[in-house]
Amino acid sequence: MEYNSTRSRMNISEYGRNIQKMIEYIMSVKDREKRNHLARATINVMGQLNPHLRDVNDFKHKLWDHLFIMSDFKLDVDSPYPIPSPETLTRKPEPLQYATNNVTFKHYGRHIERIIEKACELEEGHMKDTLIQLIANHLKKSYLTWNRDSVTDEEIAEHLSKLSDGKLSLQDDVKLHDTNDILSKNKKKKQHGKQAGGKNYTYKSRKSQ
Repeated sequence: MEYNSTRSRMNISEYGRNIQKMIEYIMSVKDREKRNHLARATINVMGQLNPHLRDVNDFKHKLWDHLFIMSDFKLDVDSPYPIPSPETLTRKPEPLQYATNNVTFKHYGRHIERIIEKACELEEGHMKDTLIQLIANHLKKSYLTWNRDSVTDEEIAEHLSKLSDGKLSLQDDVKLHDTNDILSKNKKKKQHGKQAGGKNYTYKSRKSQ
């Protein structure tokens, strides 16, 4: 009887002990051409055991990498892909580069600033004026969503001017959405969210049925 403590270590246990034994057998074969043939056959079996890898880009490349990893990088066969090294398992990933630019108004977010940047590039005309009005209404809605204090159209116009470095201005005759209407809609959304999140069950005892 074999015990796990006496068996060879499996670097990737998801493939199972039989695949591990197949790889160990391939390593013992002296004929290189036969080793290559057995390695390709093992790759096909590994693919059948893990069909979810077919959804991964270059899944064949992934299977070959796993083959070498499971052999402790000792398998000497011809791979159609660059053979990985042991350092690939211990190498630390490159640190993520986070955006360093500061958001002027956090309650508006970075996306609206990008939209404003594109709006500044538009030629003067009806389309640009319409977009400015849409942006201003969005600013007002976002402000009232994240702030308890009320806000005037003049304040929104000032924020728009600041976010666009003075390139966009709200026309004097433009009327933004009413503050009370926005607050009322926000309140209804919160109430609807609470009702959708809660579950009401009615229990009946067997005696009452």
